[in-house]
Amino acid sequence: MPAEPRLLAVGERPTIRGEVAGEGPAIVLCHGITATRRYVVHGSRVLERAGHTVVTYDARGHGESDPAPEDQGYGYPQLVADLQAVLAVAVGEEFVLAGHSMGAHTAVAYALRHPHRLGGLVLIGPVYMGEIPVETLEYWDGLAAALETGGVDGFLDYLDREQGIDPAWRDSVLRFTRERMLQHRHLDAVVEALRQVPRSRPFGTMAELESLQVPTLVVASHDAADPGHPRQVAEAYVEHLPRARLTSEAEGESPLAWQGGRLSREIAAFCAELT
Repeated sequence: MPAEPRLLAVGERPTIRGEVAGEGPAIVLCHGITATRRYVVHGSRVLERAGHTVVTYDARGHGESDPAPEDQGYGYPQLVADLQAVLAVAVGEEFVLAGHSMGAHTAVAYALRHPHRLGGLVLIGPVYMGEIPVETLEYWDGLAAALETGGVDGFLDYLDREQGIDPAWRDSVLRFTRERMLQHRHLDAVVEALRQVPRSRPFGTMAELESLQVPTLVVASHDAADPGHPRQVAEAYVEHLPRARLTSEAEGESPLAWQGGRLSREIAAFCAELT
């Protein structure tokens, strides 16, 4: 059995908390908005068993990490700075960087600045395509207001009402969303992140991705189960990234992004291709 993870606490304003587990080539996992470090591979330890050091951390204001100080915020410049602080403490010269949604955008923003440090990228459910539609901001502002005034129950009610979840997946989505929302120490900070992150640009245009010569695995899901992470966006990332390939679950299956063990095996196989 893999050894127990080693706890990680980085910085003071804010302190970013996470853990390091396993030994071997490093993989750093960045989670999505309103999630925590558990919810990239959902607690799977497949990557550790496959011979990797796995670094996970809670983004500022999420999980066990501190909220942003009043003179800072939750935009991508700050998220990338936190990632760099984690890397300085926990990772050597070269590593694979994997992220889901907000974490995928953080990973791309970092990669565009430091491509030489990366052995590979794994982008799970990216959403940003260079524009920030007004209707998207209205959705996120509504979600933030629902969490602020109604707590986790209000958040779930809004999500259920506005996202158009397929009835076949509704109960599962609401159950695991409640589980992850209850992991946050600072729900008021998550409210602020919901307002600020969608207004922040991790990079400019999709054309910028064409210069990124890093091997990349893009993980897509079918829209019926996960409409918040459109499949066409993942496909667009593959089109713009010169060394990218796409992977996904079969239509009608639970999204690959939700299957921690299977997703971890896909990531491990991708890493094996890099050696």
